[in-house]
Amino acid sequence: MSDTAHLEAEERSPLREFLAGARDILPLVVGAIPFGIIFGTLAIASGVSVWGAIALSAFVFAGSSQFIAIGMVAVGTTWFLVVLTTFVVNLRHLLYSMSLLPYIKPLPQRWKIPMAFLLTDETFAVTIRRYETANGSPRAHWYYLGAAITMYINWQFCTWIGIAVGQRIPNAAAWGLDFAMSATFIGMIIPYLQPFHKHCPTWVAVTVAALLALLTYSLPHKIGLMIAAIAGISAGVWSERWLKS
Repeated sequence: MSDTAHLEAEERSPLREFLAGARDILPLVVGAIPFGIIFGTLAIASGVSVWGAIALSAFVFAGSSQFIAIGMVAVGTTWFLVVLTTFVVNLRHLLYSMSLLPYIKPLPQRWKIPMAFLLTDETFAVTIRRYETANGSPRAHWYYLGAAITMYINWQFCTWIGIAVGQRIPNAAAWGLDFAMSATFIGMIIPYLQPFHKHCPTWVAVTVAALLALLTYSLPHKIGLMIAAIAGISAGVWSERWLKS
């Protein structure tokens, strides 16, 4: 790094980093708006209470897991399987954490805990690019915080809107709106599959997970999702280690 770039990094204030993170995640925030509203709508239509839906967004804060959870609640799945399935689906966050660890390792625990809670697919997608192209800023965690809090507030607000709207839409669960989240994740993963030679482990993980999800679709209580998620993550980790060996 040049002396000029290093000086600019040192001069970048926490507030500037925070605002930059909030600004850079705005396109993904806009994309998440309809899904937050859809979640609130489907949660009520699936039999989840108003406060239950609010609590899911406030304390779980994981869109895909929340959609899966309300789908399982709607078909009468036991709470143990709901918790287990959402836990397995969120295991991908371990991979995100491993990627971020070299950058956040020096931070005190009071930073790591809220950063772990606020970690989402969208926040990771924005902040990992910031860290990978960082110019040595010692305050990049403020960038992370700005992006994460912006996404969090947006998700809560949209959930509330969905709850208010959902109570006025009859049989919203039968509209198939939950597929929108699946389509979004497909769109988010596509950029990480190019080029192949740089993202071979990702290709392996996606391929294994997709094939097993299709093959196990008919299993009860969405157990196939757990099998596909575990197998995909395991295959991706194994292939990355094999390539490095």
